[in-house]
Amino acid sequence: MEFGLSYPAKPDAWKDLVLAEDRGFTHCWFYDSQMIYSDVYACMALAADKTKRIKLATGVAIPSNRIAPVTAHSIATINQLAPGRAVLGLGTGFTGRNTMGLPPVPLDTMRDYIAMCRTLLRGEEVLYREGKRERWIRFLHQEHGYINLKDPIPIYMAANGPKALELAGELGDGVMTTLTDPESMKKHLATVAKGTEKAGRGNQKLPVVMLSTGCVLRPGESATAPRVVNRIGPFAMVALHALWERSAVASDLPPVLRDLYDRYEKEYISTMKTPKDRLYLEMHEGHLIYLRPGEEKFVTEPLVRGFSLTGSGEEIIARLKALEAVGVTQVAIQVVNDGPDMIEEFSREVIAKY
Repeated sequence: MEFGLSYPAKPDAWKDLVLAEDRGFTHCWFYDSQMIYSDVYACMALAADKTKRIKLATGVAIPSNRIAPVTAHSIATINQLAPGRAVLGLGTGFTGRNTMGLPPVPLDTMRDYIAMCRTLLRGEEVLYREGKRERWIRFLHQEHGYINLKDPIPIYMAANGPKALELAGELGDGVMTTLTDPESMKKHLATVAKGTEKAGRGNQKLPVVMLSTGCVLRPGESATAPRVVNRIGPFAMVALHALWERSAVASDLPPVLRDLYDRYEKEYISTMKTPKDRLYLEMHEGHLIYLRPGEEKFVTEPLVRGFSLTGSGEEIIARLKALEAVGVTQVAIQVVNDGPDMIEEFSREVIAKY
């Protein structure tokens, strides 16, 4: 099992990464959500300059945000700054699309986008389409220090729904998901396997990254103690945001969380003042970075336990072992509040004892 971090892209994230790469963390995944965070590649460039070993990844970049040649050249630029440490994570879009009131990118678009990025990152020519125009393109100055295509850049695909999971198995070098339940994860990875078989990759096992967060509880500490809620509340609340969006992210949430959502909708969403046709603007305020006033009462123990890795160090390790047994190869812990303390705590109580 590898251990990573994940961040809503922010310029000073590198400060935590300098500590993390000396504490057993191997990757950092930066969220690409242009309406609520900083520019993902600017943040990765700063991290590349300040770190030495940790791998830097988009977690995930959204096709509609940039044309494929721009995404390919951006990640290849990070690869120039941090040779062999760049990873391109791609997805159909959650908040990167939802914060503009838009649905996920169609999977056919995702297929073409991945194929174009992969071809360009191999240094080869690819047919680029703009409306009715078609033009052959390639990176022209591959050997002049602007980009690095010599060190391979793996492409991971974020997926939760069945069709996306199969496509990830067909095209990806790895898979990213948000599940924390081993049984659901096992079913999802069986769907990924269908994609690898379809692509003629036999029974190849792809690396699987689980994006989550967690808190190591102190003796006698509740899963809803203020310290815990401050650390993981913003991430846990995403389960309720995903249910409102009817997102694939919420497809395997347990029934107890759906009951919680019904209360959240009745007691909280119904009080929002934004017009219904623009409610997405208010719905995603604070998304993954802070709780809005009043949301803390919905951070219940079932939500915390069901949507994060929270418990004693031994409990977290047991859950990770169960996830590893079904195919998870890396867990990435979101860090927003108390970054250095979270990194030190998780390193000491989980990584060192795993």
